[in-house]
Amino acid sequence: MILLKISSGIDAFNKAIGHLCEYAVLFCCLISAANAIIRYTFSYSSNAWLEIQWYMFAFIVLMGASYTLCKNEHVRVDLIYGALSERGRMIVDIIGIITVLIPACLYLAWSCWPVFATSFAQGEMSSNAGGLIRWPVKLVLVLGFLFLAMQGLSELIKRIAALGGWIKLDTKYEKPLQ
Repeated sequence: MILLKISSGIDAFNKAIGHLCEYAVLFCCLISAANAIIRYTFSYSSNAWLEIQWYMFAFIVLMGASYTLCKNEHVRVDLIYGALSERGRMIVDIIGIITVLIPACLYLAWSCWPVFATSFAQGEMSSNAGGLIRWPVKLVLVLGFLFLAMQGLSELIKRIAALGGWIKLDTKYEKPLQ
């Protein structure tokens, strides 16, 4: 089935982005530690080092969301989901993906596009001395929501295929310990 191949391609793409995010966490920690050491040892600091941490954090959260969805580790509002059968969970997922996830992500990407486009066209810079250009982090907003919508489409395809008996899908869900 061609849709399952599309789903596999989307999954592979978002897994690659997710692995990039894993390394970005490490680099963000190293930059933060180096910045603190330099600031307290040499009394020197740069806003660019602080801003690159913010940019990397935005990248990690927004780009990592699709990878988290792919791994079925996203946050749920669990009122009844955990008590449902596997088929019931897939139906709830399908309804949520169609009615909330994909429309919300596409709307947010569409809403963020003019913000990015204006920033890019104007060559917007940080107002902080020594700050960075702003359009890359605004592009991350657009791409993050688009990639999450794509992963939502992949999850929709997989759940419909699982309900049809074409594939086996693991929908195990563990309630948080609280």
